[in-house]
Amino acid sequence: MSLLDKVNAETRNLVNMFFDKEPLNYLEAASLYGVVAQGRLNISILEIMYNHAQDSELKALIKEALEYDTDNLIEQSEELLEENGAALPTLSFTRRALHKSPLDIPQDARATDREIALYLATLAKASQTALLGALHQSYQLEVALLYREKLDAGLDWDYRLLQLALDRGWLPHLSKITH
Repeated sequence: MSLLDKVNAETRNLVNMFFDKEPLNYLEAASLYGVVAQGRLNISILEIMYNHAQDSELKALIKEALEYDTDNLIEQSEELLEENGAALPTLSFTRRALHKSPLDIPQDARATDREIALYLATLAKASQTALLGALHQSYQLEVALLYREKLDAGLDWDYRLLQLALDRGWLPHLSKITH
């Protein structure tokens, strides 16, 4: 795609976002509602994982997922729902303080960094699958662009988590089928 094609595409996107607006359809509203509700639960789980994590790089990745991905996605989804007169989920959880220093949690009660990394990978995979499904049900350009942006950012984050897990030896070894 040439530079001119990219400029034309972005111009069309902007025009559509401002002038060709329709209200959310039921699928879009339901997807945004689900993103907000699940995102709030994910924040609670990410905060717990952050406080259990011992590895500073893992903590940094979790904090990034909290601040730049999950919180941001929830805020943007809530704005879209409110702009369209849709209700917001009433589901909420207590926010936890993020402790930089490792907490004195007994070893047998704390999740290990490996367990946290594997759980985060599973959570990321589920989130990416849900966002992709929501993207396929979106008609509003603004909603679709939100999901596409978060999918791209999520894939970058997933890659960095995978690299960290590889570097630390946290990934399970799966035997190859030889016959």
